[in-house]
Amino acid sequence: MRDVAERAQVSVASVSRVLNGLGVTSDATRQRVLDAVEDLRYVPHFGARSLSTSKNDTIGVILPDLFGEFFSELIRGMDLAARAHGKHLIVSSSHDGADDTLAAVRSMRGRVDGMIVLSPHLGAANLASEFAGRMPVLLMNGGTAEAGRAAIMIDNHGGAVGAVEHLIATGRRRIAHIRGAAGNIEADTRAAGYAAALDGHAPIIVEGDFSQASGHRAATQLLAMPERPDAVFAANDMMAVGALLAFQEAGVRCPEDIAVVGFDDVPIAALMRPALTTMRVNIAEIGRRGVERLIGLVQAGQHADAQDTACEIVRPILVERQSTAAASSARFNKG
Repeated sequence: MRDVAERAQVSVASVSRVLNGLGVTSDATRQRVLDAVEDLRYVPHFGARSLSTSKNDTIGVILPDLFGEFFSELIRGMDLAARAHGKHLIVSSSHDGADDTLAAVRSMRGRVDGMIVLSPHLGAANLASEFAGRMPVLLMNGGTAEAGRAAIMIDNHGGAVGAVEHLIATGRRRIAHIRGAAGNIEADTRAAGYAAALDGHAPIIVEGDFSQASGHRAATQLLAMPERPDAVFAANDMMAVGALLAFQEAGVRCPEDIAVVGFDDVPIAALMRPALTTMRVNIAEIGRRGVERLIGLVQAGQHADAQDTACEIVRPILVERQSTAAASSARFNKG
């Protein structure tokens, strides 16, 4: 900064004001500083700057996984919001484990101004929030947030109910569910919503783990049953995509023989043939909203009366596409 100040013939304080966007400087002074920065190829030392400002302009994000369209869309929304506010992201994976979550939190302490923690296990998420100490934390998961913690939650139960009710409204009666990984909050809650919406129909549940491959395996199991289902509600879109592929390989028509509904509305859902009916949660928007709320928490600092502790609920919306076209009345009149 001293070299920049000397080249621009201004004080070090003026250079600091220009680079940090603080205080008032004339247009001429600002331009001389920027020209000097360009000539000298000066890059601010963010580590040193954070010592003096107590801010890193960096947000930490801990996700259970970094693979797949859901997380790609989530990070895209977060990145757009972060850049709009002049912030940077550090993203790490917890691999679904409490120990890995705490290790990720530990690695980010002192490097970020706040953290977004998305965990499929409520205990791990709350533990991470406690371990973060005074650092602002926003939780994202499908469970029930503890009072006093800022959170964004998807209404997984309500979304699952909506998916099954849609299938029933199109004339389906033997509705199977490909559930997510056991012990996962979102998987458990969506399975509960499925069961609640069956309206007396017998549940048909096969295990999955949210991956496309597990959806393919589950659909193969369903096809091997003595009496096949006439509809499938998959706990996420990637398992629904796997199921659609399995049905196509077996010569089973969708939606004529088996209708399929997913959950999330990842980009590939609209590109499938047939296009996939799903419960949209606007993933990128959730990411954007999470970053903006966390920035608000950081700016509020230690002012307790200004802290955001609300639990924001995202309600999924049914997006009806080709995979659930209404069944012919003739087909169901036969039974």
